[in-house]
Order: sequence, then structure tokens, then C-alpha cells
Amino acid sequence: MASLLAQEGGDNLALRVAVRPGGCSGYSYEMFFDSEIAEDDILRDHGGVRVVVDPASAELLKGSTLDYTDGLQDAGFHISNPNATRTCGCGSSFS
Repeated sequence: MASLLAQEGGDNLALRVAVRPGGCSGYSYEMFFDSEIAEDDILRDHGGVRVVVDPASAELLKGSTLDYTDGLQDAGFHISNPNATRTCGCGSSFS
């Protein structure tokens, strides 16, 4: 993960994890590199990677885990959210 941030060329970048209305199940996950961090954002360092979440998304993500896999199959991010009562087949939408 740190290598992805290095490729983006930003020492000031953080991985923003957010929940937005939409998707086939009601909410969808959004992840992107962000350099703007608001005062009320929750910021944590995980192995040298800064992860930032806005307060509203934090409530929906409480207890969740974020994993990153770099391999031939299933490469990318995966969120395990104990608050999700229903998910869709794509894995990026929940309710």
C-alpha cells in the first residue's frame, strides 16, 4: 500500500475511505488518495499509510477491517463490514 502512495508522488497523501449513498444495495464504498484533511476527519496511521475517514462514514464503518491484496486474483481493497446487513455481488455496495 505504501508503494501505491509513493507512485502517486505524495508524502502528504492519505487513503480516504468513505461511504456514499447509492449502489445497488443502498450505500457504496469509495476509496481514493486525498491531500485535503478536514478538522473533524478521523486520521490513523497503519504501517506508514495514513487512512482518513469522515465522521459520517466512520459511523457506518465502525468495526470494519480494510485489507489490501496484491496478487493475480482478487487484487485490490476489500472491506469487511459487520454493520452491513446485505451486500451485492460486486462487493462494493451494502445496506
